[in-house]
Amino acid sequence: MTKTDVNEVVPVQVTLRHSHNHHDIEQYARDAVQALERIFSGILNSHVVLDHQHNDFENNKLAEITLKVPQNVLVASEAAATYEQAIDSCIDVLGRQLKKYKDKLNNHR
Repeated sequence: MTKTDVNEVVPVQVTLRHSHNHHDIEQYARDAVQALERIFSGILNSHVVLDHQHNDFENNKLAEITLKVPQNVLVASEAAATYEQAIDSCIDVLGRQLKKYKDKLNNHR
């Protein structure tokens, strides 16, 4: 299942694997990615993949977030007990990557 909301500042595509009908989780992921816009306003688009693994009983919720920025692609992938925890971990990683990318852009100008 893949959905994109056209009213967003950053286009966010959400894909659910091995599960469905998680509208609250999809919205949570969209809101989390939108929050990254405060760190770097040049995000072109993003893709969130949420997956449920049956072979791991503790950290069976996987989140992978891909951000496309000018001339670069940033990726974070995390596993946790809940989708929210996995998404939050990815957002933390991407926040650090965006700050580093932004500093690199500012130092080259």
